[in-house]
Amino acid sequence: MKILANIKSAMKRINVIKKKTARNRMVKSQLKTAIKRFEEAVAIGNLEEAKAKLRFVEKKLMQAAAKNVIHKGKASRKVSRLAAKLNKAV
Repeated sequence: MKILANIKSAMKRINVIKKKTARNRMVKSQLKTAIKRFEEAVAIGNLEEAKAKLRFVEKKLMQAAAKNVIHKGKASRKVSRLAAKLNKAV
C-alpha cells in the first residue's frame, strides 16, 4: 500500500514534481536524439550536415541548462567535446 501525503500543499507539490519530471525526461530524451544524429552525420562524413546539427545541439543544450534540466557546466562540456569531434573529422 502506498502512503500519500495528508497535507494539501504536499499533495500539490507531488503533482508539480510529476509534471517537472516528465518535462525533464522529455528534454533529456530530445538531447540524446539530437546528439546521436550529430554523431551519425560525423560518422558518415557529411560535414555540412554535421555543422548544422552541432548548432542545433548547442542551442538545445544551452536551453536545457537555462531551465536547469542539466547543469550549465555539463552543457558547455558536451558542446566542447562535440565541437572537438567535428574538428577532428575535418
